[in-house]
Amino acid sequence: FGSRSKHSGQSSCLAASVAFSFITMASQTKPMYTRFVQPGRLALITYGPCEGKMCTIVDIVDQKRVVVDGPESLTGVKRHLMPVSRLSLTDFRVDIQRGAREKTLKTALAKDDTMKKWSETAWAKKIAAQKVRSEMNDFDRYKLMMAKKRRAKAVKKTIKK
Repeated sequence: FGSRSKHSGQSSCLAASVAFSFITMASQTKPMYTRFVQPGRLALITYGPCEGKMCTIVDIVDQKRVVVDGPESLTGVKRHLMPVSRLSLTDFRVDIQRGAREKTLKTALAKDDTMKKWSETAWAKKIAAQKVRSEMNDFDRYKLMMAKKRRAKAVKKTIKK
């Protein structure tokens, strides 16, 4: 308990160097973080009146605030100031300059077909499914329950065979 082996310091040093070399090899192959706050980055608004809508970062004000724009005709988000903490950054980025006009932003989004690519991601599909479920009425929930029961019954029937 109180006694230590004379080689215990060497083995922990060896383990630390192996772990360090593994980390450095992994960091050489792929960057650790790629979703930077930068003009053109597509983001999801997570809090406030525009919650659940997509926006594009147009300009960076300071460490904690950015100017975002929808554009309004595509996503329903007007150009306004937003704290970075209320945004979830996505992997998508369009090539625009800082402070780009709405027209420039629209053409950049249309050129790369970014909004279509976003809607095909698992993240966007999950948000759409959550929205559909939250808008269900009582009868829709009942129909869903009955469909699940029928499916479970059919699965049990095929398993018994």
